[in-house]
Amino acid sequence: MNTIALVGAQWGDEGKGKYIDILASTADYVVRATGGSNAGHTVVRGDKAYKLHLIPSGILYPETVNIIGNGVVLDPKVVLQEMDELAKQGVKFDNLLMDLRAHIVLPYHKEFDELAEIAKGANAIGTTKRGIGPCYADKCDRIGIRLVDLLDENLFAQKLKQNIRLKNKIITAVYGGKPLDYDEIYTEYCGYAKRLQPFACDTGAVVYDAVKADKRVVFEGAQGTLLDLDSGTYPFVTSSHPITGGFCAGAGVGPTAIKECLGIAKSYTTRVGAGPFPTELDDEVGAHLRDVGHEYGVTTGRARRCGWLDAVILRLAVRINGLTSLAINKLDPLSGLKTIKVAVGYELNGKCVKDFPADISILEKCTPVYEEFEGWTEDITSCRRFEDLPKAAQKYILAIEKAVDCPVTMIGVGPDKEQNIVR
Repeated sequence: MNTIALVGAQWGDEGKGKYIDILASTADYVVRATGGSNAGHTVVRGDKAYKLHLIPSGILYPETVNIIGNGVVLDPKVVLQEMDELAKQGVKFDNLLMDLRAHIVLPYHKEFDELAEIAKGANAIGTTKRGIGPCYADKCDRIGIRLVDLLDENLFAQKLKQNIRLKNKIITAVYGGKPLDYDEIYTEYCGYAKRLQPFACDTGAVVYDAVKADKRVVFEGAQGTLLDLDSGTYPFVTSSHPITGGFCAGAGVGPTAIKECLGIAKSYTTRVGAGPFPTELDDEVGAHLRDVGHEYGVTTGRARRCGWLDAVILRLAVRINGLTSLAINKLDPLSGLKTIKVAVGYELNGKCVKDFPADISILEKCTPVYEEFEGWTEDITSCRRFEDLPKAAQKYILAIEKAVDCPVTMIGVGPDKEQNIVR
């Protein structure tokens, strides 16, 4: 079997786009199976940067089939805008498929996202306000509208009218907002449906056949392990399962379809939005990592919170994803730091905690237990072999392997896909 899942091993923003691009260059299929337009992948080709949100990262390879699976919540307006922007850069979409079962993000989802965040005040989650959570909520409430519904004008009219009636009551009575216009939304989204029709099919069957034929299939992750709805820092999480198991439900295949799982982690830790962050650095080192690492969100533009690498988080990622290997990305921003730290555990009430706590109120009381390493001053962006790295950098990578019990097979030393070391 020739399949590999690629997942974020931290809170997302690990640079997955780069590694998906590396794997997609030899892939027959790239499958996106979870999340929505809240994802952001940047693929760098020379002096060109391609910003991707819903379109799978293999779209730059004409021979690679790119699939948006049934587990994705699809925003027609966003995906078509993204396609239009990519088309200006010369990208074609003959190799793009979208699943008929994918749920559709509609204007009332975005309205609910915005109003709910405002209502929560100081307890706001810090969502991207792209309507992702409310769309998944409708899916669970069994009132969601899928792509297959959108493509049937009569069925879409029936379901949309019913939902608008219900949503407007909540928007006006609960949040004090303005009601949405059914006719306006219906007309706009019927126009989107006509453009999406050529890409719609049962992608689960396509993926299954590809796996059975031993094609090279890459399952593309979005967000990160610590944002998983069950295993992450709940409630400061996303609304889907951005872990290996999520690919099965979201791509329409069984767990035996995935042979390998590569976790992507930065050489330090970042997160966007609210929630606990044990190794966060609110000092000049954190500012250095943010500036040198260009830590600003692709989707929101928000500055990311930065901190030291957390091995407790990575051990959780190894366990729940079944990682067979790790890629440590963005090693280069650490250059120039005299001392580098890794949290190998937490201290709580005088005791050492090795496993990531389920209760975030407990997590907020934990103090990181650090192991310190000597830094390096050399520019490592031109290194292409492990042996080319400074000895201190080599020692750092080997220490990560030992701390998380997972081999580091790739190391990123710059944004371009060529700036990568394979071990």
